[in-house]
Amino acid sequence: MLSLELLFDITLSVLLLILAGTALHVRHLYTGIVLFVAFGLLLAITWARLGAPDLALAEAAIGAGLTGVLLLAALARIGPEPPPRRPPARALSAGVLGVLVLILLIRAVLPLEQGPQPLPGLVSAHLDTSGVSHPVTAVLLNFRAWDTLLELVVLLLAVLGVRQLQPAGYKQAHAWTLLRAWSRILAPLSVIIAGYLLWRGSHAPGGAFQAGALLAAGIVLLRLAGLLPVLRWDDWPMRALVLMGIVVFLGIAAAGAWLGSGWLNYPPQWSGNLILLIEVAATLSIAASLSLLVIGEREELGT
Repeated sequence: MLSLELLFDITLSVLLLILAGTALHVRHLYTGIVLFVAFGLLLAITWARLGAPDLALAEAAIGAGLTGVLLLAALARIGPEPPPRRPPARALSAGVLGVLVLILLIRAVLPLEQGPQPLPGLVSAHLDTSGVSHPVTAVLLNFRAWDTLLELVVLLLAVLGVRQLQPAGYKQAHAWTLLRAWSRILAPLSVIIAGYLLWRGSHAPGGAFQAGALLAAGIVLLRLAGLLPVLRWDDWPMRALVLMGIVVFLGIAAAGAWLGSGWLNYPPQWSGNLILLIEVAATLSIAASLSLLVIGEREELGT
């Protein structure tokens, strides 16, 4: 007899496959976006079931939340949907590509089941010198800090790319009274919870990306309610916030190289403080970047 947990996991897996396939092949874009958001929420639950709360928080905030809002905003600006055309050859090629990707993923995952893995032991052995007590934060901001730095660079490139592609003439709809009332309550809560996630990241699931996404959600909510002015890339404080994460990251890396420790090799006695500085800067940078992606400079482009 199947246990309740196993039955839940099987149901979750089946729903993920159904939502993924339906979102890709549905006739209307709006329906596809709604299914994509639902897929993201179920994927966040899946990460939590797999014991990866950091990824669950990031998926819920960025994958399902802000990305869904960004897709809906893009859909609102493209006008009437074109008639759907899905030639059989395109569907067949998509299916073949999906099978090939699945085979590659299986080949990458299967070796993890064969014998002990050395990486968890290495992380645990050097955790005391990382400056934090949470292994995920230690990997992202110490042992493999270059990966996180490049993620911030990718986010900056996304902001610059979307800024070039945004069409003119977009006007924000009149805010609902209920939205304005709730935003005054939810926005301060997003700041408090984001600060808690930032503080929690050094010793438990949380960190800059989750905190930055939550801050961005609060900013988007206030802007949609008409309680914030237009966010413009041309304003120097906004540019400073977007660039802050990369600048602080590179500054610490250059200082470490100049002092002899090496690029992004922190002195053990300063590791905790430097990681905290990077996380604070990255949180503000991520919040500003995501906010610009979703609700940035619409009125300016319409002039």
